[in-house]
Amino acid sequence: MRRAMYEAEVGDDVFGEDPTVNRLQEAVADVLGKEAALFVTSGMMGNQLGIGVNTRPGDEVIVERSCHIFNYESGAAGALSGVTLNVLEGDSGLLSADQVRAAIRKGDYWESRSRLLCLENTLNKAGGIVYPIRRMKELTALAYAHGLRTHLDGARLWNATAASGIPERNYAANFDSITVCLSKGLGAPVGSVFAGTKEVVRRAHRMRKLLGGGMRQAGILAAAGLYALAHHKADLAHDHAKAKRLADGLRELSFFSVGDDAGQSNIVMFDVRHGGAQTVLDALMNEGVAMVQFGPTTIRATTHRDVSMPDIVRTVDILRRLYG
Repeated sequence: MRRAMYEAEVGDDVFGEDPTVNRLQEAVADVLGKEAALFVTSGMMGNQLGIGVNTRPGDEVIVERSCHIFNYESGAAGALSGVTLNVLEGDSGLLSADQVRAAIRKGDYWESRSRLLCLENTLNKAGGIVYPIRRMKELTALAYAHGLRTHLDGARLWNATAASGIPERNYAANFDSITVCLSKGLGAPVGSVFAGTKEVVRRAHRMRKLLGGGMRQAGILAAAGLYALAHHKADLAHDHAKAKRLADGLRELSFFSVGDDAGQSNIVMFDVRHGGAQTVLDALMNEGVAMVQFGPTTIRATTHRDVSMPDIVRTVDILRRLYG
Protein backbone atom coordinates (compact mmCIF):
# COMPACT_ATOMS: atom_id res chain seq x y z
CA MET A 1 0.00 0.00 0.00
CA ARG A 2 2.79 2.43 0.86
CA ARG A 3 4.51 1.67 -2.44
CA ALA A 4 1.23 2.37 -4.26
CA MET A 5 1.02 5.71 -2.44
CA TYR A 6 4.64 6.52 -3.30
CA GLU A 7 4.13 5.73 -6.96
CA ALA A 8 0.69 7.41 -7.28
CA GLU A 9 0.11 9.63 -10.29
CA VAL A 10 -1.26 12.92 -8.98
CA GLY A 11 -2.77 16.17 -10.17
CA ASP A 12 -4.86 18.98 -8.70
CA ASP A 13 -8.09 17.45 -7.44
CA VAL A 14 -9.64 20.89 -6.85
CA PHE A 15 -9.72 21.11 -10.66
CA GLY A 16 -10.69 17.44 -11.03
CA GLU A 17 -7.23 16.70 -12.45
CA ASP A 18 -5.94 14.04 -10.05
CA PRO A 19 -6.15 10.78 -12.04
CA THR A 20 -5.77 8.56 -8.98
CA VAL A 21 -8.58 10.31 -7.11
CA ASN A 22 -10.75 10.04 -10.22
CA ARG A 23 -10.04 6.31 -10.51
CA LEU A 24 -10.96 5.77 -6.87
CA GLN A 25 -14.21 7.68 -7.23
CA GLU A 26 -15.13 5.75 -10.37
CA ALA A 27 -14.24 2.41 -8.75
CA VAL A 28 -16.35 3.04 -5.63
CA ALA A 29 -19.28 4.39 -7.66
CA ASP A 30 -19.17 1.18 -9.71
CA VAL A 31 -19.07 -1.07 -6.64
CA LEU A 32 -22.01 0.80 -5.10
CA GLY A 33 -23.99 1.01 -8.34
CA LYS A 34 -24.13 4.82 -8.15
CA GLU A 35 -23.67 7.41 -10.90
CA ALA A 36 -20.87 9.29 -9.19
CA ALA A 37 -18.71 9.45 -6.06
CA LEU A 38 -16.55 11.92 -4.17
CA PHE A 39 -13.40 11.26 -2.12
CA VAL A 40 -13.67 12.87 1.34
CA THR A 41 -11.46 13.01 4.40
CA SER A 42 -13.65 11.00 6.77
CA GLY A 43 -16.87 9.09 7.27
CA MET A 44 -18.18 11.97 9.34
CA MET A 45 -17.62 14.40 6.46
CA GLY A 46 -19.44 11.98 4.16
CA ASN A 47 -22.38 11.73 6.54
CA GLN A 48 -22.58 15.50 6.92
CA LEU A 49 -22.56 15.87 3.14
CA GLY A 50 -25.43 13.40 3.05
CA ILE A 51 -27.39 15.52 5.51
CA GLY A 52 -26.43 18.81 3.85
CA VAL A 53 -27.40 17.91 0.29
CA ASN A 54 -30.64 16.16 1.23
CA THR A 55 -32.11 18.79 3.57
CA ARG A 56 -32.64 22.51 4.10
CA PRO A 57 -32.22 24.47 7.35
CA GLY A 58 -35.14 23.82 9.69
CA ASP A 59 -35.72 20.29 8.38
CA GLU A 60 -35.73 17.20 10.58
CA VAL A 61 -33.60 14.07 10.18
CA ILE A 62 -34.85 10.76 11.58
CA VAL A 63 -32.10 8.62 13.14
CA GLU A 64 -31.74 5.77 15.65
CA ARG A 65 -30.32 6.59 19.08
CA SER A 66 -27.15 4.48 18.80
CA CYS A 67 -26.13 5.83 15.39
CA HIS A 68 -22.81 7.52 14.68
CA ILE A 69 -24.46 10.72 13.42
CA PHE A 70 -26.15 11.29 16.77
CA ASN A 71 -23.38 10.10 19.10
CA TYR A 72 -20.03 10.88 17.51
CA GLU A 73 -20.29 13.78 15.06
CA SER A 74 -19.96 16.77 17.40
CA GLY A 75 -23.49 18.10 16.78
CA ALA A 76 -22.49 18.81 13.19
CA ALA A 77 -25.96 18.28 11.73
CA GLY A 78 -27.28 21.30 13.60
CA ALA A 79 -24.11 23.38 13.35
CA LEU A 80 -23.50 22.86 9.62
CA SER A 81 -26.91 22.18 8.07
CA GLY A 82 -29.29 23.78 10.57
CA VAL A 83 -31.38 20.63 10.97
CA THR A 84 -32.76 18.87 14.02
CA LEU A 85 -32.48 15.16 14.78
CA ASN A 86 -35.54 13.11 15.67
CA VAL A 87 -33.91 10.33 17.67
CA LEU A 88 -35.78 7.01 17.87
CA GLU A 89 -35.04 4.13 20.24
CA GLY A 90 -34.51 1.02 18.12
CA ASP A 91 -34.25 -2.63 19.01
CA SER A 92 -30.50 -3.35 19.08
CA GLY A 93 -30.09 -0.38 16.75
CA LEU A 94 -32.80 -1.51 14.32
CA LEU A 95 -35.82 0.67 13.57
CA SER A 96 -39.27 -0.62 12.72
CA ALA A 97 -41.58 0.72 10.03
CA ASP A 98 -44.18 1.58 12.69
CA GLN A 99 -41.62 3.69 14.57
CA VAL A 100 -40.59 5.63 11.49
CA ARG A 101 -44.17 6.08 10.31
CA ALA A 102 -45.16 7.51 13.69
CA ALA A 103 -42.12 9.82 13.71
CA ILE A 104 -42.78 11.46 10.34
CA ARG A 105 -44.27 14.91 10.87
CA LYS A 106 -47.14 16.09 8.72
CA GLY A 107 -45.41 19.35 7.83
CA ASP A 108 -47.64 21.85 9.62
CA TYR A 109 -46.07 25.30 9.61
CA TRP A 110 -45.37 25.27 13.37
CA GLU A 111 -43.23 22.14 13.31
CA SER A 112 -40.04 21.05 11.62
CA ARG A 113 -40.42 19.13 8.37
CA SER A 114 -39.35 15.49 8.23
CA ARG A 115 -37.02 15.38 5.26
CA LEU A 116 -34.36 12.66 5.66
CA LEU A 117 -34.04 9.15 7.07
CA CYS A 118 -30.49 8.04 7.96
CA LEU A 119 -29.59 4.42 8.63
CA GLU A 120 -26.25 2.77 9.47
CA ASN A 121 -24.79 -0.56 8.29
CA THR A 122 -23.15 -2.26 10.06
CA LEU A 123 -24.36 -0.87 13.38
CA ASN A 124 -21.26 0.20 15.29
CA LYS A 125 -22.67 0.97 18.73
CA ALA A 126 -25.01 -2.02 18.52
CA GLY A 127 -22.00 -4.32 18.18
CA GLY A 128 -21.46 -4.61 14.44
CA ILE A 129 -24.92 -6.00 13.66
CA VAL A 130 -25.69 -6.25 9.94
CA TYR A 131 -28.88 -4.33 9.09
CA PRO A 132 -31.24 -6.84 7.42
CA ILE A 133 -31.69 -5.71 3.83
CA ARG A 134 -35.40 -6.52 3.85
CA ARG A 135 -35.86 -4.19 6.82
CA MET A 136 -33.85 -1.47 5.10
CA LYS A 137 -35.97 -1.73 1.96
CA GLU A 138 -39.13 -1.50 4.03
CA LEU A 139 -37.90 1.61 5.83
CA THR A 140 -36.62 3.40 2.74
CA ALA A 141 -39.82 2.60 0.81
CA LEU A 142 -41.79 4.11 3.69
CA ALA A 143 -39.57 7.20 3.66
CA TYR A 144 -40.03 7.71 -0.08
CA ALA A 145 -43.80 7.24 0.21
CA HIS A 146 -43.86 10.19 2.64
CA GLY A 147 -41.57 12.40 0.58
CA LEU A 148 -38.39 11.84 2.61
CA ARG A 149 -34.93 11.29 1.18
CA THR A 150 -32.50 8.67 2.51
CA HIS A 151 -28.81 8.43 3.44
CA LEU A 152 -26.80 5.39 4.52
CA ASP A 153 -23.82 5.60 6.85
CA GLY A 154 -22.02 2.67 5.31
CA ALA A 155 -18.73 3.14 7.14
CA ARG A 156 -18.57 -0.64 7.54
CA LEU A 157 -20.73 -1.61 4.58
CA TRP A 158 -17.83 -3.76 3.33
CA ASN A 159 -18.24 -5.80 6.53
CA ALA A 160 -21.99 -6.11 5.98
CA THR A 161 -21.31 -7.59 2.56
CA ALA A 162 -18.60 -9.92 3.91
CA ALA A 163 -20.98 -11.18 6.60
CA SER A 164 -24.15 -11.49 4.50
CA GLY A 165 -22.87 -12.18 1.00
CA ILE A 166 -25.16 -9.43 -0.29
CA PRO A 167 -23.29 -7.10 -2.71
CA GLU A 168 -22.70 -3.53 -1.60
CA ARG A 169 -24.70 -2.20 -4.54
CA ASN A 170 -27.79 -4.07 -3.34
CA TYR A 171 -27.63 -2.27 -0.01
CA ALA A 172 -26.81 1.08 -1.64
CA ALA A 173 -29.66 0.83 -4.16
CA ASN A 174 -32.16 1.84 -1.48
CA PHE A 175 -30.54 5.20 -0.70
CA ASP A 176 -30.20 8.62 -2.31
CA SER A 177 -26.68 8.94 -0.89
CA ILE A 178 -24.19 6.74 0.90
CA THR A 179 -20.82 7.01 2.62
CA VAL A 180 -18.29 4.17 2.82
CA CYS A 181 -15.01 4.24 4.76
CA LEU A 182 -11.62 3.16 3.46
CA SER A 183 -9.90 3.50 6.83
CA LYS A 184 -11.86 0.91 8.81
CA GLY A 185 -11.49 -2.78 7.97
CA LEU A 186 -9.98 -2.07 4.56
CA GLY A 187 -6.89 -0.68 6.27
CA ALA A 188 -6.24 2.54 4.34
CA PRO A 189 -4.66 5.29 6.46
CA VAL A 190 -7.35 7.91 5.78
CA GLY A 191 -10.42 8.65 3.73
CA SER A 192 -14.00 7.81 2.85
CA VAL A 193 -16.10 8.04 -0.30
CA PHE A 194 -19.52 9.68 -0.68
CA ALA A 195 -21.73 8.45 -3.53
CA GLY A 196 -25.08 9.13 -5.18
CA THR A 197 -26.51 10.54 -8.39
CA LYS A 198 -24.44 12.98 -10.41
CA GLU A 199 -26.58 15.85 -9.14
CA VAL A 200 -26.27 14.78 -5.50
CA VAL A 201 -22.49 14.46 -5.85
CA ARG A 202 -22.30 17.83 -7.62
CA ARG A 203 -23.98 19.49 -4.64
CA ALA A 204 -21.81 17.49 -2.22
CA HIS A 205 -18.68 18.63 -4.07
CA ARG A 206 -19.62 22.24 -3.43
CA MET A 207 -20.33 21.55 0.24
CA ARG A 208 -17.03 19.67 0.60
CA LYS A 209 -15.26 22.79 -0.62
CA LEU A 210 -17.26 24.91 1.85
CA LEU A 211 -16.02 22.63 4.65
CA GLY A 212 -12.40 23.01 3.52
CA GLY A 213 -12.23 19.59 1.92
CA GLY A 214 -10.41 20.48 -1.30
CA MET A 215 -7.25 18.40 -0.93
CA ARG A 216 -5.20 19.24 -4.06
CA GLN A 217 -2.80 16.34 -4.85
CA ALA A 218 -4.86 13.84 -2.91
CA GLY A 219 -3.95 10.93 -5.17
CA ILE A 220 -1.31 9.89 -2.65
CA LEU A 221 -4.18 9.11 -0.26
CA ALA A 222 -6.57 7.81 -2.90
CA ALA A 223 -3.96 5.28 -4.03
CA ALA A 224 -4.18 3.63 -0.61
CA GLY A 225 -7.95 3.33 -1.01
CA LEU A 226 -7.61 1.79 -4.46
CA TYR A 227 -5.06 -0.69 -3.15
CA ALA A 228 -7.34 -1.59 -0.23
CA LEU A 229 -10.30 -2.20 -2.52
CA ALA A 230 -8.22 -4.44 -4.76
CA HIS A 231 -6.34 -6.41 -2.10
CA HIS A 232 -8.03 -6.18 1.32
CA LYS A 233 -11.77 -6.74 0.87
CA ALA A 234 -11.37 -10.49 0.79
CA ASP A 235 -9.66 -10.41 4.19
CA LEU A 236 -12.70 -9.01 6.01
CA ALA A 237 -14.13 -12.50 6.52
CA HIS A 238 -10.98 -13.35 8.50
CA ASP A 239 -11.64 -10.36 10.77
CA HIS A 240 -15.14 -11.71 11.40
CA ALA A 241 -13.73 -15.12 12.32
CA LYS A 242 -11.41 -13.42 14.83
CA ALA A 243 -14.32 -11.53 16.36
CA LYS A 244 -16.36 -14.71 16.70
CA ARG A 245 -13.42 -16.45 18.40
CA LEU A 246 -13.13 -13.57 20.87
CA ALA A 247 -16.88 -13.51 21.54
CA ASP A 248 -16.91 -17.27 22.15
CA GLY A 249 -14.02 -16.89 24.60
CA LEU A 250 -15.79 -14.11 26.49
CA ARG A 251 -18.96 -16.21 26.75
CA GLU A 252 -16.98 -18.79 28.73
CA LEU A 253 -16.36 -16.22 31.48
CA SER A 254 -19.18 -15.38 33.88
CA PHE A 255 -17.41 -12.12 34.71
CA PHE A 256 -18.69 -10.74 31.39
CA SER A 257 -22.01 -10.52 29.59
CA VAL A 258 -21.93 -10.96 25.82
CA GLY A 259 -24.93 -10.54 23.49
CA ASP A 260 -26.04 -13.25 21.10
CA ASP A 261 -25.16 -11.03 18.12
CA ALA A 262 -21.59 -10.33 19.27
CA GLY A 263 -19.09 -11.35 16.62
CA GLN A 264 -21.57 -11.09 13.75
CA SER A 265 -19.03 -8.94 11.91
CA ASN A 266 -15.79 -7.44 13.26
CA ILE A 267 -17.08 -5.83 16.48
CA VAL A 268 -17.57 -7.47 19.86
CA MET A 269 -19.48 -5.44 22.44
CA PHE A 270 -19.59 -6.85 25.97
CA ASP A 271 -20.41 -5.77 29.52
CA VAL A 272 -18.53 -6.15 32.79
CA ARG A 273 -20.84 -7.74 35.34
CA HIS A 274 -18.77 -6.79 38.39
CA GLY A 275 -17.19 -3.34 38.55
CA GLY A 276 -16.50 -0.83 35.82
CA ALA A 277 -15.16 -1.09 32.29
CA GLN A 278 -12.16 1.14 32.91
CA THR A 279 -10.62 -1.21 35.46
CA VAL A 280 -10.78 -4.05 32.94
CA LEU A 281 -9.38 -1.86 30.17
CA ASP A 282 -6.44 -0.83 32.36
CA ALA A 283 -5.68 -4.45 33.24
CA LEU A 284 -5.81 -5.47 29.57
CA MET A 285 -3.64 -2.55 28.50
CA ASN A 286 -1.00 -3.71 30.99
CA GLU A 287 -1.00 -6.98 29.04
CA GLY A 288 -0.68 -5.19 25.69
CA VAL A 289 -4.35 -5.55 24.70
CA ALA A 290 -6.20 -2.38 23.66
CA MET A 291 -9.99 -2.06 23.64
CA VAL A 292 -12.35 0.92 23.96
CA GLN A 293 -14.83 1.94 26.66
CA PHE A 294 -18.37 2.42 25.34
CA GLY A 295 -20.13 3.08 28.63
CA PRO A 296 -19.63 2.69 32.39
CA THR A 297 -19.64 -1.10 32.10
CA THR A 298 -19.47 -1.61 28.32
CA ILE A 299 -16.37 -2.41 26.26
CA ARG A 300 -15.93 -2.58 22.48
CA ALA A 301 -13.32 -4.78 20.86
CA THR A 302 -12.73 -4.41 17.13
CA THR A 303 -10.81 -6.91 15.05
CA HIS A 304 -8.90 -5.80 11.95
CA ARG A 305 -6.11 -6.84 9.62
CA ASP A 306 -3.35 -5.80 12.06
CA VAL A 307 -4.65 -8.21 14.71
CA SER A 308 -3.93 -11.88 13.97
CA MET A 309 -5.82 -14.97 15.10
CA PRO A 310 -2.89 -15.87 17.43
CA ASP A 311 -3.34 -12.40 18.95
CA ILE A 312 -6.99 -13.24 19.60
CA VAL A 313 -6.12 -16.60 21.15
CA ARG A 314 -3.58 -14.85 23.39
CA THR A 315 -6.21 -12.27 24.38
CA VAL A 316 -8.67 -15.01 25.34
CA ASP A 317 -5.97 -16.68 27.43
CA ILE A 318 -5.28 -13.38 29.20
CA LEU A 319 -8.98 -12.88 29.89
CA ARG A 320 -9.21 -16.40 31.33
CA ARG A 321 -6.21 -15.79 33.56
CA LEU A 322 -7.49 -12.46 34.82
CA TYR A 323 -11.23 -13.12 35.03
CA GLY A 324 -11.80 -16.87 34.76
